[in-house]
Amino acid sequence: MAHIDENAEAYYIGLMNSCGYREKDLEKPVIGIVNSWNDVNPGHKPLRELAQYVKEGVWAAGGTPAEFTVPAPCDGMAQLRGMQYILPTRDLLTGSIETMVRAHEFAGLVFLCACDKIVPAMLMAAATLNLPSIFLTPGSMLPYKDDGVVYATPDLKEAIGKWRAGKISDATFKRYRENMCASCGTCSMYGTANTMAVFAEAIGLCPFGSATMPFCASAKYKQARDVGERIVSLTKEGRTARQYMTKSSLENGIRHVSATGGSSNFALHIMAIAKLAGIDMTLKEFDEIQGTVPVIAKFKPSSQYNLIDYGEAGGALASLKTIEPFLHTDVPVIMGGTLKESLDALDRNIDRNIIHDLDDPLHENGCFSVLYGNLAPKGAVVKKSGVDPTMFVHRGPAVVFDSEEEVMDSLMHSEIKPGSVLVIRYEGPKGGPGMRELSIPAAMLVGMGLSKSVAMVTDGRFSGASRGPCVGHVTPEAWDGGLLAYVKDGDMIHIDLNQHLLELEVSDEELAQRQGTMQKPDHKATGILKKYRQMVEGADEGATWLY
Repeated sequence: MAHIDENAEAYYIGLMNSCGYREKDLEKPVIGIVNSWNDVNPGHKPLRELAQYVKEGVWAAGGTPAEFTVPAPCDGMAQLRGMQYILPTRDLLTGSIETMVRAHEFAGLVFLCACDKIVPAMLMAAATLNLPSIFLTPGSMLPYKDDGVVYATPDLKEAIGKWRAGKISDATFKRYRENMCASCGTCSMYGTANTMAVFAEAIGLCPFGSATMPFCASAKYKQARDVGERIVSLTKEGRTARQYMTKSSLENGIRHVSATGGSSNFALHIMAIAKLAGIDMTLKEFDEIQGTVPVIAKFKPSSQYNLIDYGEAGGALASLKTIEPFLHTDVPVIMGGTLKESLDALDRNIDRNIIHDLDDPLHENGCFSVLYGNLAPKGAVVKKSGVDPTMFVHRGPAVVFDSEEEVMDSLMHSEIKPGSVLVIRYEGPKGGPGMRELSIPAAMLVGMGLSKSVAMVTDGRFSGASRGPCVGHVTPEAWDGGLLAYVKDGDMIHIDLNQHLLELEVSDEELAQRQGTMQKPDHKATGILKKYRQMVEGADEGATWLY
């Protein structure tokens, strides 16, 4: 008990006794169980039960578990105005975890988490607190089978476009709505949630296989007990989070995310995580690191394979083994030993239909492309591996919208002409505010059959489940006077993923005339969003606002 004096210690013991802890329990390492459980998010609902198994492991190893919870909104449910709060939630969670842990002085931490912003938030908290820490994710949602076809969550978003285009009936669409999200667990796709969950495995802070097993597998409960036992050992040994969150391990994580076709949102989160871990990282360096590896696997929505397929093919350990020549293998992993020792111990066949070998890659030079040019002098990000190669180079006339609502209305009620570039601006961190993800418009384009002829460019984000020519994170954003603010309907925009180019083909003279006439739209910001707009950094810096 690391407390100031005997008086403070007595008060601590008295209050903890009122919670049911005995004095001899408090002489053991008190382990904070940081739990994002709630009843309204399928990725987090299993965590209440899972926490009990973690606690059993803590008790068995001679520690004392102390659980507390944090908010965990669902990106999929929080659409349109609700989405304004999702990215700000990431840093809010980081700060709330720091507050609770520092106030109660826990000796070690187990982070139970899932979903797009909660996993990076907890990684940021672990980097900030630098205590002994282990991560555990709930495992994957079960996929849904209909008429011999296997579906997962991103298929539901694309079904909106199919229904809008008259390709499926009302009855079929209703059946999809009710059944495609088939169980609890993290959505069975390689969106941001599982990108970040597998990243936690790749950097050594989470046991291998955590993300890719079914949420209901008995192996998950046994894994939870192992985690509970291990955190007590780490606490007694004084092995802290930053001993695992090194520059070498983060480079491993970046390469692995790129090799497995991860979410474009990863580019935001890795900047913030590195910053809080005290590691220098720029967007340009991120692009250079991720471009050193080929893409050897893709999962829904970029292929037919879901996360359970990934697990059956060998999971993260198998894909790490595949790209081993590109990795720093002398780094430690949280359950003991080094990454090299874990890779050498892999004793199973890898399904090369799902995880390709290095001599049979799906793409060369990584899954992302960071673009620069007059539209994005500080960068923009696209998930290249989710784009049809015919759209790697695209030049087309701009169709400009000042919000997600405007583009949604156009997709629902107006004709989108093939060849267009849909520009959605004032959706950046400040402009939204909140940097909303435009996942439904992007999925509707796919469902409407336009993903091979229409591009999207925005200072907002896209979902990790988005595919198609979707260029996001344009920096500087329109609200900060970025060139995106001056684009007009009909302006030609040139996108070249191979040459890392995003260019507005308008003369400097014309742009100078336009810059004196910019008027920001009335995107109101109240409460926490008002503070967020005042404090948040650009997307190229990770869109952080607390640190």
